[in-house]
Parts: sequence; C-alpha cells; structure tokens
Amino acid sequence: MKKTSTAPASSLRKRSLLFASLLTCVFLGAPFAYGAGFQIPNQSLKAIGSAGANIAYNTGPDAAYYNPANMSFQSDNWAIETSLTTLWLPEVNYQDNRTPAFDGSSDFEMFFLPQIHLVSKEYNNFRFGFALTYPYGLAKSWDQPFPQVAARHFSLDVVEASPSFSYRVNDDLSLAVGVRAIYAKGEVRNTAINPPIGDIAPLTTLDRDLDADDIAFGYNLAMTFRPTPAWRLAATYRSKVDLNLEGDADLTALVGQFPVAGYNGSAALDLTLPAVFSLATSYSFGDLTLEVAWNRTFWSDIDELDFNYGQSLAGSPFQVFDEPVVKDWKDSDALRFGLTYQLSEQFTTTLGFAIDNTPIPERTVNFDLPDSDAYMYGLGVQYAANDSLKLGVSYMYYHTTSRSVTSSSTGVDGTFDDGGAHAITVGAITSF
Repeated sequence: MKKTSTAPASSLRKRSLLFASLLTCVFLGAPFAYGAGFQIPNQSLKAIGSAGANIAYNTGPDAAYYNPANMSFQSDNWAIETSLTTLWLPEVNYQDNRTPAFDGSSDFEMFFLPQIHLVSKEYNNFRFGFALTYPYGLAKSWDQPFPQVAARHFSLDVVEASPSFSYRVNDDLSLAVGVRAIYAKGEVRNTAINPPIGDIAPLTTLDRDLDADDIAFGYNLAMTFRPTPAWRLAATYRSKVDLNLEGDADLTALVGQFPVAGYNGSAALDLTLPAVFSLATSYSFGDLTLEVAWNRTFWSDIDELDFNYGQSLAGSPFQVFDEPVVKDWKDSDALRFGLTYQLSEQFTTTLGFAIDNTPIPERTVNFDLPDSDAYMYGLGVQYAANDSLKLGVSYMYYHTTSRSVTSSSTGVDGTFDDGGAHAITVGAITSF
C-alpha cells in the first residue's frame, strides 16, 4: 500500500546479482513446495529416504543442516555429501461447483536441486559445518482463465547457505549454533480476462508481471544429548527470516487490444520465512535404529501479502493489485518416523513415513498454493564402495489429500485433486 523507493531497489539488485552469481554453479532450478505451506523439508540422501526423520540420529555430513550438534559425535575426519534431487510435480486438478468454465489444471513441472553438506574434523572440541539447501520454495502455473486471476505464474525461490559450529561439552552432550544466509526471488504473474471474469468490465484484460528479490539472515540452534550410547535426544530451532523483496512491476489494462492504463515501476513485498522448532529421539537396537521427530512450523507469521508500489494505485484499474491479500495461516505440525538398518558392511537402508498438516485455512485457499494435509513416504539405500566413499539413492512420494473449498474469501468454490510430488535423490559421500 505504501510507496517504495527505487534507489534501494537498484542497490539491492546489484547485491542480489553478486550473491546469485556465486550460486550459479549449484542452483540449477527453482524449487517448489512439497511440504506444508511452501516448505521443502527434505534436503539430503538420508532425509529423502527417511521422510525427514533425520534430526536425532544422523551420522553423515547432512548433520550440518538438520542438526549440527550431531557433528560432534561423528568420525574425526572431513566429510562431504554432494547430491542431486530431481523433483516432479504432477498437475493439480480443480473442479468448480458453479460452472465448468472455472475448472482448471496446473502445469506439470520438474526441477533439479543440487545440495552440498560438509563437516570438518574436530579442533579442540569444535567442529565446523556447511550446507547449501533450498528450505522453502513455490512454483505454480495455470493456463485457464479463472485460476489465472490468482496465479498465471506464482513462484518463490529460496537458496540458503548455512555455516555452523558445534561444541562437544562431553561425550554425551553437544551444542551448536549457525547462521542462515538467505537469497530469495519471487515472481508473480496474474491475468484477468473478461469474460468470464466480469468484475473487470468494461476492461477485457488486466495483467500484472512482478519480479523481486532480497538477501536476509537468520540463525539456528541445536542440541543433542545421549543418555546412553544407544539413545539420543535432540532439539533444534531454525529462526524466522524476514524478507523485504524489492523489484519491478509491469501492470497493463486493455480494452480489446488497446491499452488504456499502465504502470511500470518499483514494487515490493514483505514476506516471512517462518521459524521451525523440532524435537526428536532415536534408539538403536544393534543394526536397527528408529527415530521419531516432531516439527512445529510457525506459519502464523504469515497473515497477509501486501504488495507495495512506487505510487498510489487507488482509483486506477490496478487498485485490486494494491489491496492486501489476507492469508491468516496457522502454525502447523509434522510428525515423522524413520528407520535405518545396517544390512551389511556395505549396505545401509532407510525407510520413512510422515504426516504433514497444512497451515492454510479453507477461507484463504487459492490457486497460488492449493495446499492440503499430506502423507510422505520415503526409502533409500547407501553403498559403501570403500572406507572413504559411499554412494546412495533415495525416493520420496508426497501424497496430498483432496480438498474441497466452499466458503473461501478468494472466490474459490470447488475441489482440488491430485497433485502431490515425487523426488529422487542420487549422491555421494566422501571422507578424508
């Protein structure tokens, strides 16, 4: 609603381009949400194969991301995991209760996400870790007239670099702290066409194209305690990160093929990446380890999306783009169960199952994120080629439940079906 300054946006874009160029070699594709809200919880070989139950029992380099306190209990050498996750998102189908003219299907999408996790040797009870991940993301595109009003294309790409340090207090207790360095980029494309969207008459087309980005920082804390050699208790906290996405917007209003109004200038959006608090426990029965993890994500920080422009749009055809979009999300929980089994000296397998609750209330569900409660299934295998090299592959299926919406403030009155997500991760773990 308030005016934005163009000078800070120019400076920000220079910093953003520099940061983005450093990540070009690893950032191959934009992520999409396959967790509750726009969260992407699984960021490594073991996490994919255990449905995210990877917080208490973690013996690999991905401890640098999931629980850096566990770095203190690993072998005293350097270790690095490099992996590539292929994600594909089947189309979401929407059937409207009022008229088939409002029905739609989202685009099928595929993405490639390379991840890096690293853990150092121990130095005077301290260890260093680093992770490059994609903890949040969203991409949804619709080609049909009614869904396009909310999301002809709606995306949020988030890259996180996470350096961390752990300190081994004693043989059974470790503490850790880390930094969250976030680069985020958002794109919004809306198109309202009359007909069938008669609310914009006498206009025939109303368009918005908006691009914005930001760099911001947060922190994470972690603790692991081992009451016995076989039993672990863990807690982690990943802070929220407040983004001020700044960029440019191009707004166009047409009557027939003739433009009657336009705006081309600065735009901004404040968005919070929510904090996540996790508690987990694991117990090892010889070669078999079971883990249970609980995550609370504080989505209630997202109460509205308020796009701001370099001038007031009140009284113009674009006033609708200047009005806050109510979200009123609620905090949500995920419960994760993981199993790790050492089949032999060479082979280790993982299985996982998770229940993920949506934070989005029925009255604010829209086409930009038609989220619902979901179930996650994962499995994986790692092969130790020798003492310093492990190879692995993991698969995850994210099953979203059907969601019927009948009392939405967004104009949605129908049922979202199908969707979900599949992920395959291949990677290598080397130690030296």
